[in-house]
Amino acid sequence: MDTTRRYERLRERYLNGGLERRQFLGLIGAAGLASGLHTPFARLARAQDVTQVRFDGWGGVVSEAFRQHAFDPYTEATGITVVDGTFGGADEYLANVRASQPGAFNIAHLSGVFDYARWHNLELTTELNEDNIPNMEFLIPKLVNVFREITDGTLSAVPYNYGTTGLAYNRAHISDEEMREKGARILIDDAYAGKIGGWGEWRTRIWMAALATDQDPNDIQDMEAVWDAIRQHRDLALKYWGSGAELMSLLAEEEIYVTEGWSGRIYALQEQGHDIGYYDPPNGFGWQECLFVIKGSPMEACEELLNFMLAPETSIAVAEGQNYPPALDPQKVDLGEKIPTLPAFDPSGTLDGLTFAQPAYWNGNEQEWSETFSRVQRGF
Repeated sequence: MDTTRRYERLRERYLNGGLERRQFLGLIGAAGLASGLHTPFARLARAQDVTQVRFDGWGGVVSEAFRQHAFDPYTEATGITVVDGTFGGADEYLANVRASQPGAFNIAHLSGVFDYARWHNLELTTELNEDNIPNMEFLIPKLVNVFREITDGTLSAVPYNYGTTGLAYNRAHISDEEMREKGARILIDDAYAGKIGGWGEWRTRIWMAALATDQDPNDIQDMEAVWDAIRQHRDLALKYWGSGAELMSLLAEEEIYVTEGWSGRIYALQEQGHDIGYYDPPNGFGWQECLFVIKGSPMEACEELLNFMLAPETSIAVAEGQNYPPALDPQKVDLGEKIPTLPAFDPSGTLDGLTFAQPAYWNGNEQEWSETFSRVQRGF
């Protein structure tokens, strides 16, 4: 029996429950290292001088899912430690990376194609050797191709999951019918003064204000109306929340009745038994997240980790843990029972129903809009 066939049979036994994870990783790791053939662990011999890889993400249930289903098994299989950090906002994290020495940060769980474009424009991209990441074959093509368009056909990241920023509301105080009728306008409704929340991030505030003023977020014609809506929201809101954990706490404790929120976090609240509704209005904020390899990183070790994380059994486990659909193509991979029930999931794999931010439009306005929002946030 050749090693490739042996790998496929071991993998089949693992997926069918015939092998525990520890047994599977041990057997396949030994087979790959011994033979040097093209298996998920065959390249580790070339990366053994690397002792750790740093990964930075959003924390909370997302970080817990990565640790349990990806990082610990990867370390067990490779001996390479994954040091995971967290950040509350992409802008602050980017500033930390730019102020650091090359190689201090390795992989980032970035949100949005506009972040990928911004990091590329700041010369922080790398060029992945896709031969070292064979599990990319399982990905939704649309999620991959948008990155290639920015970096001239190459990749500095792989897509990992997607979701939406929609409207979350307490059903004890707001009905489904009222939410569908008002949409994003409910975020500036005087009736809920002091019970409204929102993320204190300029892109999201502008996007939601555009919806509240019946405008296309990717082609805003009346920015004064948008800034007025942002001021209205600021004055009516209890507070801006700064993390997914805080979002969940505010809703769970009924400190707020309505806010925009991330689809996976709201699903987690629903799983916990909270009667929180979730509504994606027309032109709601669709986004994808990627695993971005930063300039100066140990490439082969990072590529190995990416390949491990993209393995369907790993990616599905992480998706079920963090409640966001994976970037795996449902036309190629059986995603199980839970993932098709998640908000934003597209069984076709085309994602045609989601509205994504146009990178050139949002990055082109970033300096002016972020500075203006900072002043509005302070009360001006």
